Amino acid sequence: MRKITIVGGGQSGLQVALGLLQKGYKVRVVQNRTAEEVEKGKVLSSQCMFGAAVQHERDLGIDFWSDICPPVEGISFTVPHPEQPGAKAIDWVGRLERNAYSVDQRVKIPRWLAEFEKRGGELVIADAGIAELEDYAASDDLVLVASGKGEIGRMFERDAEKSPFDKPQRALALTYVTGMTPRERHSAVCFNLIPGVGEYFVFPALTTSGPCEIMVMEGVPGGPMDCWGDVKTPEEHLAKSKWIVDTFLPWEAARCRDIALTDDNGILAGRFAPTVRQPVATLPSGRKVLGLADAVCLNDPITGQGSNNASKAAAIYLKRILDRQDGAFDGAWMQGTFDAYWDYAQWVVRWTNMMLMPPPPFVLEIMGSAQAFPALSHRIANGFDDPRDFFPWFADPGAAGDYLSQLKAA
Repeated sequence: MRKITIVGGGQSGLQVALGLLQKGYKVRVVQNRTAEEVEKGKVLSSQCMFGAAVQHERDLGIDFWSDICPPVEGISFTVPHPEQPGAKAIDWVGRLERNAYSVDQRVKIPRWLAEFEKRGGELVIADAGIAELEDYAASDDLVLVASGKGEIGRMFERDAEKSPFDKPQRALALTYVTGMTPRERHSAVCFNLIPGVGEYFVFPALTTSGPCEIMVMEGVPGGPMDCWGDVKTPEEHLAKSKWIVDTFLPWEAARCRDIALTDDNGILAGRFAPTVRQPVATLPSGRKVLGLADAVCLNDPITGQGSNNASKAAAIYLKRILDRQDGAFDGAWMQGTFDAYWDYAQWVVRWTNMMLMPPPPFVLEIMGSAQAFPALSHRIANGFDDPRDFFPWFADPGAAGDYLSQLKAA
């Protein structure tokens, strides 16, 4: 029986692990926190997962929440009017063909850990460094690294060609709240772009205490939404979140009059540089390990692709492992596995990095035109499920012009 060790028990690591157990593999997962510590700790992400990513979980029989999690049914996009306070320059919504769902990692990971052990997996609660990786690589057929922190994260070198940014592009914050007025008509990821200031988006989710809304704030460095350095308490974090919507987005502020934190751990703030890394790392012994998902392809959350990427990476890695059968998991196979994922992920990275830059005129025309063309707003909304559909028309002025001309002619 082939044995595989996965370092990191998050979305991607556990998804691969559970899939391998289903096929009869011997699997060890190593992570440094127990299920209880995850459940009682701080929120980890905003994790709005679209149809394709959710389907990967259903295929493995580990979607335990779609019947109780508040659905996300669409994507709305709003830009404040630059000259008329309180007015909107752009405002549209597109329905998703398949509902999206956001399940707090503090709910999902403990449940998946229990399922992993129920299915016969070996769970090791410990820190893993280079020495531990050497032991795992010596005894097992394959080691996957799904955690990008500490000394093992530093083994995977930054790929400068695939990483245009060498510093954070946004000051990030999450706030999990109850008491928010629901969006009228149907639920959505309400995405607000404030030129020169940053972005704010909000959507329904399921947390440890039940349904909630997740407020996500992305401030341009040095701007007014880059405001989290002096925030010390949960109460101050909530107050700063309310200040942002009160100051820049009155239509969102109207929904937030009665909000409260889900819990004192329902907050997060920080920043990081979006980075793609070389996927194969060589240990001092010469043995190789393969990086997975965020460990080697970390995107800014501005396009909401983090957990979606993790799920899709896990599905590709799982298939590649199963297809390998008794073949060696050598360096060439490892690189080929990442390349198979990169065939998809490159478009997510390109789109996400585009959204971090000031939008060029043709992109503003696209986003504005979605108000007039329901087919366009529908296509943009569903592009969040598969960002490959944004290319080439969302990235090339000529292709954008041709596409808009087709819409107008139709």
